Amino acid sequence: MRQVAANVASVIKDGDCLSFSLGPLFEALVPHLSEKKDLGIHSLYFTDALSELVSSGAVTNSRKSPFRGKTLVSYALGTKELHCWLDRNPLVEFQGIDWVCNSRFIAGNPQFVALYEGRKVDILGSVAFPLTGAVITGPGEVIDFFRGAEASDDGATIIGLPSRDENGKPNILISLQKYANQLRLRESVHMIATEYGVANLKWRSLRERSQALIDIAHPDDRQFLITQARERKIIYPNQIFLSESVHHYPAHIEETRTFKGGVKIRFRAMKPSDEEGMRRFFYRCSREMIFYRFFYSIKTMDHDKMQTYVNLDYQKEFSIVGLVVEEGNQKIIAEARMVRDERTYFGEVAFLIDERFQSMGIGSYLLSRLIEQAKEKGFKGLTAEVLSDNQAMIKVFEKSGLPLEASLENGIYRLQLSFAD
Repeated sequence: MRQVAANVASVIKDGDCLSFSLGPLFEALVPHLSEKKDLGIHSLYFTDALSELVSSGAVTNSRKSPFRGKTLVSYALGTKELHCWLDRNPLVEFQGIDWVCNSRFIAGNPQFVALYEGRKVDILGSVAFPLTGAVITGPGEVIDFFRGAEASDDGATIIGLPSRDENGKPNILISLQKYANQLRLRESVHMIATEYGVANLKWRSLRERSQALIDIAHPDDRQFLITQARERKIIYPNQIFLSESVHHYPAHIEETRTFKGGVKIRFRAMKPSDEEGMRRFFYRCSREMIFYRFFYSIKTMDHDKMQTYVNLDYQKEFSIVGLVVEEGNQKIIAEARMVRDERTYFGEVAFLIDERFQSMGIGSYLLSRLIEQAKEKGFKGLTAEVLSDNQAMIKVFEKSGLPLEASLENGIYRLQLSFAD
């Protein structure tokens, strides 16, 4: 659950107002959220884990609208020490559920995040919630908080759960037909997180949703989900699945960096579910940028071409994408790719960066990540072919700090960066 919590925390921003509930996920979240700033709490329950988070200093409630400066809850569930801590504590405000579960009241908090732990999910985003003793987190409560999050300025809804349960059975399924305590409003579920990443479902088609959720299922469950999704015609019948590559996905490279102008960009390795995101990225790029990248004009990027592009064998090739959030939606704005030459054991690299985000240092950052991965894989160096008038990219290679060899032929520079022995 610790990695699930880390992935959930990665999409929670400073200043978010959270609904904090019960269960292992919320206990595991505390050390990750303690690093955030100016969090708010508007929640049905106050727990021992929440008292620890409030005591860490991460919760100030300074950006809330209703009950600014106070954590708003209805119930306290926990130890005797918790109740002693809450006694006459000015940081906490108890109100009835007519206030706390009022969707309009919830929506008054900007950046409100309805956060819950799931039991099972299907590949379209429907959720079954846990049944935990006398207290049940159920669809009735969740609907109130989800509606509030959807109406909140920059709000979000997040479900976290491990990819498999304690018995080793899959938690991401093709159908939830036999499970009780369901929330069927799948369009209201914006993000689902497991230990294998975060699936962003907001404004995505059924095919995109299923691909994103399959990407965060347990690697050994993905082949079955792909097969079932094909049979049900949720995804294309010729959808590629590289079974030998699923255990080699480099999740550890994920990182968020801030560039000029305070622009925050999240970088991670490419996933099969990036098909639509990459297609939209290509179509946003100018003809000049596409020509710089491929050396020929590309007018269309159909499914067959795109799924070949986004399904990688990470033992032989590598791709890192940069994503920004615009108008509540994640967009790919940069990609860097490296493919191993089996004869020379050099990696051939190529870059594509949205024109709006150029001259910000993104190219140099991406090259540094490719160099890092190439060395880790034992490559001898990197090569690239760059058009002679693409001076910006040539300067990126010149600033790498590695020995650079360059040769010009027919208007194309052949660049080679060699690693020291």
